[in-house]
Amino acid sequence: MDKPKFMYVTYIQTTPEKLWKALTSSEFTKQYWDEGTLESDWKVGAAITQTGKHGSMSGVVLEYEPYRRLSYTFQSPGLKQSHPSRVVFEIDHVGPTVKLTITHDDLEVDGLNAISRGWPAILSSLKSLLEGGTPLVYERWF
Repeated sequence: MDKPKFMYVTYIQTTPEKLWKALTSSEFTKQYWDEGTLESDWKVGAAITQTGKHGSMSGVVLEYEPYRRLSYTFQSPGLKQSHPSRVVFEIDHVGPTVKLTITHDDLEVDGLNAISRGWPAILSSLKSLLEGGTPLVYERWF
């Protein structure tokens, strides 16, 4: 039986370059992702870590195609997973907007329940920041 997976699609009025920076820059992620920094040198095989007010994650970079595709493993104590799951961001330029698709797979049921609450909040905050200059406030989500 296939393991559960989570998929989310949003359209953001921005450029692929600005969205890429938002996904990979520590300074930028701190603004919309739980006030935490995402750290990596972004080479395939490199470690990635994120720490925030409400949790942390670690992983390994699997794919790095600037402005198109980013993938890494995802391990977090909050997910209660016996193994790392996988996150894939796909970026498609669609006219004046960018289509962002995130797929988070290789999940266990408890992991799916947790990320189904987390990713929509994080990506909504990212969208608000890129389009309006202000991220959403996290305290409301926890």
